[in-house]
Amino acid sequence: MIFVQIFIGFMANFTYLIGDEKSRLAIVVDPAGDLERILKEVEKHSLKVKYIINTHAHFDHIDGNKDLALRTGARIIMHEKSREKKDTSVGDGSIIEVGNLKIKVIHTPGHTPESVCLLLDNKLLTGDTLFVGGCGRSDFLESNPKELYRSLQKLMKLDEDIEVYPGHDYGEKPFSTIGYEKKNNYAFKFRTEEEFVQFMGKG
Repeated sequence: MIFVQIFIGFMANFTYLIGDEKSRLAIVVDPAGDLERILKEVEKHSLKVKYIINTHAHFDHIDGNKDLALRTGARIIMHEKSREKKDTSVGDGSIIEVGNLKIKVIHTPGHTPESVCLLLDNKLLTGDTLFVGGCGRSDFLESNPKELYRSLQKLMKLDEDIEVYPGHDYGEKPFSTIGYEKKNNYAFKFRTEEEFVQFMGKG
């Protein structure tokens, strides 16, 4: 598997390029602009982008969708609750196949209703649901802190050696593991949903 984490944009976004070495087919997750840089990585690894997948529909994660789709012919995939333009809708538990790669969709609402995480082997792309040392905001109009708490609890049950790759470079390092987050992330420290909601309301 080819796995490239690309730092892009004024909001410290991470875009991901993931490719199948045998078929040379690839996905781009959350193209946050800087199209030429993304395409340079695609060319460097001799890949063809089959899908663009968005973890959620905030502008800083979908900014490059249209242009990247036009340049590569890739189809755009989002969760079924997203109101943004997409070619394919997915739900919780959907499997996206790219060559020999299989990406599992985990619906993790809270930051937005359509937020998802993407599980590929031992790598988990968490978008704005989970950061290194933190979690996404829940004070947007469409956010729901109760749902975010439940989504984080779902992620907390995953194997501790699964690697966490967030949608922003907001932590002390660009990626970590579920085990590391369970020990160090404040978002995993709240014993009850009520405690979490109260804390997030103060943020």
